[in-house]
Amino acid sequence: MAQSQFDQFLKEATYTDPESGLTLDGDALYGPYTSWCYISHNTPQPERIFWEAMRQRSCPYPKLRMKGPAAADYIMSSYPAMV
Repeated sequence: MAQSQFDQFLKEATYTDPESGLTLDGDALYGPYTSWCYISHNTPQPERIFWEAMRQRSCPYPKLRMKGPAAADYIMSSYPAMV
């Protein structure tokens, strides 16, 4: 069975860290998703579709952290003064 774009995003660009207080909140998860799409040459889905997919997966987004190239892209695009 092929993984969906959303499953790939969660696997490649996030990880769960229940101990950290520095996790993504719900609003911050869509940004890393769009960065992951850019880097992986996927077309980002509209935000409403993204959130529905996260609900279907019981995504623990309050416990997620970013990882990998999408995290770096998201941080650099969010804080252009760092460049």
